Amino acid sequence: MPFILFVSACGWFKSPPEIGKVLSEHFKNKMYKDFDTVAYDSIFVKTMDSLSGKFINPKIIKAFYSNNYNQPKLITHFYINGELDSLVAYLNESEVHGFNPKIFKGDEIKGLLTELTANKFKKVDESYPVIAKLEILSANAYLNYTNYLKYGVVNPRNIFSRYYIKVGRPDSAGMLKLLDGNNLVENLKSAQPKSAQYKALQSAYLSANSESEKRILLLNMERFRWQMPATGDNYVQVNIPDFRLTWLDNLDTVISMKVCVGGKRENGYEEKLKAFAKSGNLDDKPKNHETPLLFSKINSIQANPIWNIPVSIAQSEIYWMARKDPFYLSNSNIKVYYKDKLIGEPDTINWNRYSRDKLPFKFKQGSGGGNALGKFKFIFDNSSSIYLHDTNNKNGFNLTNRAISHGCVRIEKPLEFAEQLVKDTYTYDKLRAEVDLPPIDSTHVKWYKKRMAQKADTLKAFQLKPAWFAPKKNVPLIITYITAWFQNDRIEYRPDVYGMDEKLWAAMKKYR
Repeated sequence: MPFILFVSACGWFKSPPEIGKVLSEHFKNKMYKDFDTVAYDSIFVKTMDSLSGKFINPKIIKAFYSNNYNQPKLITHFYINGELDSLVAYLNESEVHGFNPKIFKGDEIKGLLTELTANKFKKVDESYPVIAKLEILSANAYLNYTNYLKYGVVNPRNIFSRYYIKVGRPDSAGMLKLLDGNNLVENLKSAQPKSAQYKALQSAYLSANSESEKRILLLNMERFRWQMPATGDNYVQVNIPDFRLTWLDNLDTVISMKVCVGGKRENGYEEKLKAFAKSGNLDDKPKNHETPLLFSKINSIQANPIWNIPVSIAQSEIYWMARKDPFYLSNSNIKVYYKDKLIGEPDTINWNRYSRDKLPFKFKQGSGGGNALGKFKFIFDNSSSIYLHDTNNKNGFNLTNRAISHGCVRIEKPLEFAEQLVKDTYTYDKLRAEVDLPPIDSTHVKWYKKRMAQKADTLKAFQLKPAWFAPKKNVPLIITYITAWFQNDRIEYRPDVYGMDEKLWAAMKKYR
C-alpha cells in the first residue's frame, strides 16, 4: 500500500504536473510548466484552513483533497471546458429555488475565474493563491448546491421532535463520489428536483407577489426536496394540515376521507416542559398530543378493538373521572388491572389512597359501542403506539379544525377503508358480521344469521371480543405535514396547525 501511494504521489509531484500542462497549453504560456506542487501545496493548506471553518462539510472536502494530494482537480478537469463557468451560472440562478445566491459565493468564484482567465501573473507562484481559493470555493459550492437540491437544506429530524420519517441524507461516500465525478454539468442537471409537485410550487413561487405566499411556497418546496421513503404507486397518505386521508394508486384517488388528528401542544410548551422537569409535578406537565409524522405499513385490522389506555390519559383524565364518579369505570366498560390481574369491582377502589403520578393500575376499555376507538382499529408498526381508528364521536368530523385527538388518527369512513384493505368479499363479509352488519354476498347470510342468533341467546353469555383481519397486502402509510400543494390546476393552502412552518422557516432563514 505505501508503494502504491508513493507511485500515485509521484504523478502529482513530477514536473510539470497535470495542472501545469493544462494551463500551459490553454494559455500558450510556458510559465505554468514551472508549476511547483510543493509550493502550491503549502498555499493550498493555508487557504483550506482559512476557509473551511465556515463550510458545512469541511471533513468531506478535506478528505477528498487529502486523498488526492491537494491537486486542483476541479480546475484541471472543468476550467478549460467551461463547466466551472456553468457552475457559476447555476449558483447565480439558485433564486429560482428560493436560495440566496450569496450563500454559494458565486460572485467570488466568478471573480477568481476572471482573474485566472486574465493570465496576467508575472510568476507562476502568483497563481497559486488564486487557483487554491478557486478550487476550494468551487468544491464547497458544488457540494452544497447539489446537496440542497437533492436532499433539502434542513434535516427535519433535527428540528422536529416528533418527525420519525427516515429521510435520505447525503453521505460521505456519495459526496466524495460527486467531487470525483467526470461530468460536473450533468451532475448539476440531475440534481434539479423533478417531481410535478415541486415544479408546480416553484412556478407559483416565481409568479407570487406577496412575501407571505412566497414563504409558504418555499417551505413546501423544501419539504418536497426531502428524500422520503419509497411508498410505491399504491399507498395511503394522511396530511395533518389538510385533516384528510387519501389512498392513491398511480396518482388516482382510491378513497378520500376526513380525519381528526392529535391536538396542538400547549402554548409556551417548551418553557412549561422545563418547569415540569424541575418540579416533577404532573400539574406542571404541559399537554402535547400532536400526531407524529411517520412512515410504516398497515398490516392488520382489528374489529371491536380493546383500548389500552395510555398512562398519560389515565393520569390526566381517567383518574379524575373515577374520583368524581365511582361508577364511571363500569359505565364506560373500563376494566382495571393491578399487577396484570383484573380487579373484579373497580367501583370500590378508594382513589384517595393513590396519587395520580404513581398509579399502580392499568386501564383497558372493552369492545363495544362505547369504546373510544369505535368499531375498527388499523394497525401499523411504529414506536409511538399510533394507529388509525374509528370513533364513537362522529361530530368531530364536522369541525374545521380537527386537531382534537390524543394523538391517534380518527378516520371518517372506517368500513369503506377496511373494504379496500381486505379486497375480498368473503373476508369483508366476515368483518361486517363482527360489527353486526349484514353481508354483501347473499350466500353468506346463513352464517351471519347464526352469529346474530348466538348474540341474541339469553341462555348463553355472549362476550364481544376483538377479531383480527389481515389486509390482502400490507399497504404503505405516510403521515406527513404539507401546507401547500398542487391539486386540480391550483395551489391548495392549509393553516399551519402545529406551527411547524414557523419552526422550519427559522431553520431556513440563513439560506435566504
